Amino acid sequence: MTIPKPLVQINQIFIVVSALAGLLLHPAILLLPFAVGIYTLITKKNPVIQFSRRFLKKPIASYQQEDKNQQLFNQWIATICLGLSLLSFAFGIQLLGYAFSGMVIIAAGVALMGYCIGCTVRYRYMMWKHNRTKAQA
Repeated sequence: MTIPKPLVQINQIFIVVSALAGLLLHPAILLLPFAVGIYTLITKKNPVIQFSRRFLKKPIASYQQEDKNQQLFNQWIATICLGLSLLSFAFGIQLLGYAFSGMVIIAAGVALMGYCIGCTVRYRYMMWKHNRTKAQA
């Protein structure tokens, strides 16, 4: 299953903008991308992507496609980091809250520029798993 790249990029922009707003305005704003992340991981449907589909001008198949499983993996990473950020802010550990949110902003921002950190992490994990299985055989 795949997702058109423009929709993935809209989701990345949403994450960057909402996480930045959370850091610059009020940490409670981080609840928005966190809630979207939780919903996405439970339902396997991202509401930002679902809403944005209507704005595509060409047929979905004509866009460069991104792997849905990879996007879910990336969503796991972002949601965990946002959750840890929210917990850190709730417990008064501001520096850690900024650090976890900053990681999300950097990862999504770098992905918008063309390099997917989550893709590298998943690839290395899959290779480690493959090599481990091969060595046990």
